[in-house]
Amino acid sequence: MSYEIRPIGVVESTLTDPANAPKQGVEGGPEAWLSFEPAVAAGLRNLAVGDDLFLLTWLHLADRSLLAVHPRDDPANPLTGVFSTRSADRPNPVGLHRVRVLEVDGLRLRVADLEAVDGTPIVDVKPALGVTR
Repeated sequence: MSYEIRPIGVVESTLTDPANAPKQGVEGGPEAWLSFEPAVAAGLRNLAVGDDLFLLTWLHLADRSLLAVHPRDDPANPLTGVFSTRSADRPNPVGLHRVRVLEVDGLRLRVADLEAVDGTPIVDVKPALGVTR
Protein backbone atom coordinates (compact mmCIF):
# COMPACT_ATOMS: atom_id res chain seq x y z
CA MET A 1 0.00 0.00 0.00
CA SER A 2 1.31 3.45 -0.81
CA TYR A 3 0.07 6.97 -0.34
CA GLU A 4 0.69 10.14 -2.27
CA ILE A 5 1.15 13.54 -0.70
CA ARG A 6 0.98 16.45 -3.13
CA PRO A 7 2.58 19.71 -2.03
CA ILE A 8 0.19 22.66 -1.99
CA GLY A 9 2.92 25.27 -1.78
CA VAL A 10 6.46 26.02 -0.72
CA VAL A 11 8.27 27.87 2.06
CA GLU A 12 10.25 30.96 1.04
CA SER A 13 12.77 31.66 3.80
CA THR A 14 16.15 33.21 4.45
CA LEU A 15 17.10 29.88 6.08
CA THR A 16 18.89 27.63 3.59
CA ASP A 17 20.83 25.13 5.73
CA PRO A 18 18.99 22.91 8.25
CA ALA A 19 22.16 22.80 10.39
CA ASN A 20 21.89 26.57 10.93
CA ALA A 21 18.13 26.64 11.52
CA PRO A 22 16.69 26.86 15.03
CA LYS A 23 15.30 23.59 16.42
CA GLN A 24 11.87 25.19 16.95
CA GLY A 25 10.37 28.32 15.46
CA VAL A 26 10.01 30.08 18.81
CA GLU A 27 13.77 29.71 19.29
CA GLY A 28 14.58 32.34 16.68
CA GLY A 29 12.75 31.20 13.57
CA PRO A 30 12.60 34.12 11.13
CA GLU A 31 9.64 35.49 9.28
CA ALA A 32 9.01 33.60 6.07
CA TRP A 33 6.56 33.49 3.19
CA LEU A 34 4.28 30.58 2.44
CA SER A 35 3.60 30.54 -1.29
CA PHE A 36 0.60 28.44 -2.34
CA GLU A 37 -0.42 26.84 -5.63
CA PRO A 38 -3.32 28.54 -7.46
CA ALA A 39 -5.31 25.29 -7.28
CA VAL A 40 -5.71 25.71 -3.49
CA ALA A 41 -6.63 29.42 -3.51
CA ALA A 42 -10.16 28.79 -2.22
CA GLY A 43 -8.70 26.96 0.78
CA LEU A 44 -6.88 30.12 1.89
CA ARG A 45 -10.17 31.99 2.22
CA ASN A 46 -10.77 33.41 5.70
CA LEU A 47 -7.13 33.20 6.83
CA ALA A 48 -6.28 36.55 8.42
CA VAL A 49 -3.49 38.50 10.06
CA GLY A 50 -3.11 37.35 13.65
CA ASP A 51 -4.26 33.77 13.03
CA ASP A 52 -2.20 31.03 14.66
CA LEU A 53 -1.74 28.08 12.34
CA PHE A 54 -0.25 24.62 12.37
CA LEU A 55 1.77 24.27 9.20
CA LEU A 56 2.55 20.76 7.99
CA THR A 57 5.54 20.39 5.72
CA TRP A 58 7.53 17.63 4.07
CA LEU A 59 11.06 17.87 5.44
CA HIS A 60 12.62 17.01 2.10
CA LEU A 61 16.22 17.18 3.33
CA ALA A 62 15.68 14.75 6.23
CA ASP A 63 17.41 11.39 6.62
CA ARG A 64 14.53 8.88 6.31
CA SER A 65 16.68 5.95 7.43
CA LEU A 66 17.11 7.09 11.05
CA LEU A 67 15.02 5.59 13.83
CA ALA A 68 17.03 6.89 16.81
CA VAL A 69 18.75 10.24 17.41
CA HIS A 70 20.41 12.24 20.15
CA PRO A 71 17.71 14.86 20.97
CA ARG A 72 18.60 18.35 19.80
CA ASP A 73 21.64 16.86 18.02
CA ASP A 74 23.47 16.84 21.37
CA PRO A 75 25.60 13.69 21.85
CA ALA A 76 25.32 14.22 25.63
CA ASN A 77 21.62 13.33 25.32
CA PRO A 78 20.86 9.59 25.27
CA LEU A 79 20.00 7.93 21.98
CA THR A 80 16.21 8.21 21.69
CA GLY A 81 13.64 6.80 19.27
CA VAL A 82 12.63 9.42 16.73
CA PHE A 83 8.94 9.09 17.59
CA SER A 84 9.79 10.46 21.06
CA THR A 85 11.48 13.52 19.55
CA ARG A 86 10.81 16.43 17.21
CA SER A 87 13.72 15.38 14.99
CA ALA A 88 13.34 16.10 11.28
CA ASP A 89 15.08 12.80 10.57
CA ARG A 90 12.44 10.03 10.57
CA PRO A 91 10.84 7.53 8.18
CA ASN A 92 8.13 9.97 7.07
CA PRO A 93 9.52 13.45 7.66
CA VAL A 94 6.34 15.44 8.21
CA GLY A 95 7.14 18.78 9.83
CA LEU A 96 4.79 20.41 12.31
CA HIS A 97 5.26 24.15 12.82
CA ARG A 98 3.22 26.63 14.79
CA VAL A 99 3.21 30.01 13.06
CA ARG A 100 1.36 33.32 13.28
CA VAL A 101 0.07 35.07 10.15
CA LEU A 102 1.62 38.53 9.75
CA GLU A 103 0.37 39.36 6.26
CA VAL A 104 -1.95 37.93 3.63
CA ASP A 105 -1.10 38.75 0.01
CA GLY A 106 -3.15 36.70 -2.44
CA LEU A 107 -1.59 33.23 -2.63
CA ARG A 108 1.10 34.15 -0.10
CA LEU A 109 1.12 34.35 3.68
CA ARG A 110 3.92 36.02 5.62
CA VAL A 111 4.35 34.18 8.92
CA ALA A 112 6.43 34.50 12.08
CA ASP A 113 8.56 31.90 13.86
CA LEU A 114 9.16 29.39 11.06
CA GLU A 115 12.26 27.17 11.27
CA ALA A 116 11.69 25.42 7.91
CA VAL A 117 14.31 26.07 5.24
CA ASP A 118 13.75 27.70 1.87
CA GLY A 119 12.11 25.34 -0.61
CA THR A 120 10.41 23.13 1.98
CA PRO A 121 7.18 21.74 0.48
CA ILE A 122 3.95 22.67 2.27
CA VAL A 123 1.61 19.71 2.85
CA ASP A 124 -1.28 21.31 4.77
CA VAL A 125 -2.37 24.19 6.99
CA LYS A 126 -4.71 23.92 9.96
CA PRO A 127 -5.94 26.50 12.47
CA ALA A 128 -4.52 26.25 15.98
CA LEU A 129 -7.93 26.14 17.68
CA GLY A 130 -8.06 26.62 21.42
CA VAL A 131 -4.29 26.62 21.75
CA THR A 132 -2.53 29.60 23.30
CA ARG A 133 1.07 30.65 22.97
